[in-house]
Amino acid sequence: MKYMKIKELTSLSTAESCTGGAIASKIVAKSGASAYFKGGIVAYSNQAKAEILGVSPVLLKKYGAVSSQVVLAMAEGASKVFHTEYAIATSGIAGPLGGTPKKPVGLVWFGIKTPNKLVAKKFIFKGSRSAVIRQARDRALKLLEELS
Repeated sequence: MKYMKIKELTSLSTAESCTGGAIASKIVAKSGASAYFKGGIVAYSNQAKAEILGVSPVLLKKYGAVSSQVVLAMAEGASKVFHTEYAIATSGIAGPLGGTPKKPVGLVWFGIKTPNKLVAKKFIFKGSRSAVIRQARDRALKLLEELS
C-alpha cells in the first residue's frame, strides 16, 4: 500500500494502544514524514489514556478501553497534545489472550479525527498477535487516506 494521499495532510498525530506504535513507525519509515507527522503516543494502559490523552475515566469505566467512545477521545486527545488537524487512534485486543464473547481477540476500534469529521470504525482481524497488529496498522493508514 502506498498511502500517497497521507503526504498531503498538513499535520498528523497518532494515539496507539493495541498497535503499540506500529502506525507511527510505518509513517516515519517514509522520507519526508517530518513535514506532516508531529508525533505519536503509545497509551497502552487506561492510566496513560486518561493522563496523557485526556480520556475520561468515566468513559473508560462505562465502555471499556476497546470501544468507539474511547478511540474517539484518544484521537481528539492526540490532536490536542500535538496540535494537529488529523489524528488516528487504535484500541483493541491483539491476542492471543484477553478476548471475550462481546470483545473477541482481533477486535480493533479506530478513531479518526479530521478537520471536519470524527469517525469510529470497528474491524475484527484474524491470525496471530503480530498478524492482527499488522492488519490493524495497514487498515488505520487506509482509513486515514480514505477520510483525508
